[in-house]
Amino acid sequence: MTGQPNRLAATTPHQFSGSLIDRSKPLKFRLDGRIIEAFVGDSVLSAALAAGIDTAGQRGGRPLALSARFAPSIIPVRHPGDTLRALPMARVSVTEGADYLTVAGPAQRHGLLGRILRPARSLGLKLDGGQSLVQPWLDSPIEAELEYDLVVVGGGVTGMAAALAGNKAGLSVMLLEATSLLGGHSRLFGTQDGEETPDQSIERLSSAVTKAGIAVQLCAEVTAQRPGLLRVHIVDAAQGRAVLIHAPRIILATGAVERLPIFPGNRLPGVMGALEAFELASRYGVWPGQTALIATASNPAYRLAMLASDAGVSVTRILDTRPQPQSRFIEFAKAYGITMAPGLVPASAQPAKGRGITLASHLSAGRQTRPDAQVTGDRLIVCGGWQPDLTLWHMAGGHSRWNAQTHRLEPLDGPTGVALAGSAAGYFSRHAAVDSGADAVNMLLGRDRKPVHDVVIDPIHETPDAPCPISPLMPEAGPPAMLDSGLRLLERPHAPSKGRLSWRKKPRLWSLADTPQSLDIAAIAAGVQLDVIPADRAGIVAQERVGMVVIGTNSTPPPQPVTPPLVPAFLAARFGSDAELWLVAPVEPRMLDPGSLIHRSSSDHDPRHAVGVILRTSDKGAIALMARQAPQTLSLRDHGRAIPIRLVAPYMEDVRLPQ
Repeated sequence: MTGQPNRLAATTPHQFSGSLIDRSKPLKFRLDGRIIEAFVGDSVLSAALAAGIDTAGQRGGRPLALSARFAPSIIPVRHPGDTLRALPMARVSVTEGADYLTVAGPAQRHGLLGRILRPARSLGLKLDGGQSLVQPWLDSPIEAELEYDLVVVGGGVTGMAAALAGNKAGLSVMLLEATSLLGGHSRLFGTQDGEETPDQSIERLSSAVTKAGIAVQLCAEVTAQRPGLLRVHIVDAAQGRAVLIHAPRIILATGAVERLPIFPGNRLPGVMGALEAFELASRYGVWPGQTALIATASNPAYRLAMLASDAGVSVTRILDTRPQPQSRFIEFAKAYGITMAPGLVPASAQPAKGRGITLASHLSAGRQTRPDAQVTGDRLIVCGGWQPDLTLWHMAGGHSRWNAQTHRLEPLDGPTGVALAGSAAGYFSRHAAVDSGADAVNMLLGRDRKPVHDVVIDPIHETPDAPCPISPLMPEAGPPAMLDSGLRLLERPHAPSKGRLSWRKKPRLWSLADTPQSLDIAAIAAGVQLDVIPADRAGIVAQERVGMVVIGTNSTPPPQPVTPPLVPAFLAARFGSDAELWLVAPVEPRMLDPGSLIHRSSSDHDPRHAVGVILRTSDKGAIALMARQAPQTLSLRDHGRAIPIRLVAPYMEDVRLPQ
């Protein structure tokens, strides 16, 4: 593939000019045999998207979009079988003459003919059968161990402020940022009266970090955490390495995750979140197509529309779930002549003839909905609001609860030595986010703390976000509605089709709380809104289903090895203060997955009624944490199916399952 059809012109206004790329230094590299043109400063992912590759592959015969949160790993072609060298596309900078293959299992890889015949815009992966994309670096061997007094995760304005406060307090500080530059996401959200601009804040703080000599590691993703210890995967010069960092104090300034509106076709190529669309354009000058539709429940999408218009993109319509939204950005967007469509919920998206997206919407009024007209654009930008990113917080044992007013999970108390700051802690304004960084340091040091004032614009003038939009439940037809934009590929259940047996009792929708697989935090928030996760148990489900990664796999022991407890802290008192450990066995031969909930009866599906959970498997069998006086015969939920199990014996080191 040659050319960069999705690259904005060099004369594009500053905000979308591509701040990370050097257009005077073009280069070429190969991806799965295809020649791709790029510029110095591009990532492999941004270059692929600029070249017109916007599809990861197919699932159920339908295309799935390639994105920052859903992209295959890559590996140098000279090491085709060495998956330990695999790297994430978004964190690898392109170099002249590099040659990469995408990493996929045999069931995901097409044969030679399939690769030849694949569409030019697709990487051609097969993503059926519940398969997702592999991340081999999650369990790669540890290559080094480091020690600091304070580690700050997240290099936005909050993280930089926290690092500076820690340095001023005399601590040795490491600042970790997953992307290739400091600054975070604040540029999308604009400026309130009395604030400096995002660029001014970023320049001031980053210059201070450099002047203070604070250790900064870019392209560093924290993949696992527990109090005092982090596992980090670092990409440097197209090489990846896993390191352990020991620190008695950790600040999580991980920001917020953008929610994906739930409607059929929400993961089609051409559909993208507002934040990712902004960052691709601002950092790399990438924007596919000449026209765009926007569907939002949050005000920053209007600012994105204005910036896109400045870059020469025709934003034909902005759909807003809220019936009468107010915002300074909305008033500016009206001045641009953009058509506003308030009170509309995305109903479904389909590929348009040729290229582009056709969006159907519903006019929502309370509990009643009616179809609205279809509209078509080259791409569809969506924004379902913002969920504080509490992934590492939950890994470390932090608690959270669902807030029905803000429609999101919010943090509660956490482990000693770990603090949240910024958007992850629930703050909205940039001023409060910066102040919360220093406040987190004071908290960890036991110092006197000053109140952090989160000054937000009056709701009369700046309408708060609506709940993440969810389309009316449709009969099975068309592309699926995904719960999240990440790797898990969890689909919303279809409504049963009306047929001859429509009088029969409708089947119960599956429960996310019953499933043993890990869940991203945005999927948990979606599950609460869909009533497949009880709101009052959302915090517990988030702890139980957070993706657990082995902290260390090196051959030499760490300086102070810590054995993870058999019963995690978040399960304390989950099944009563007198809960017991038991060896359990299935009635029929099968493996029991850790995290599977145990019930007294196969007819009970409610996770709140669970009497136990599988903790882990060992050479002695499956170990479960059980409520005291649980019956001998029980039922375990596995992907919605009831599996009969039995208690074998109280768990002790010298007890084994009978053969």
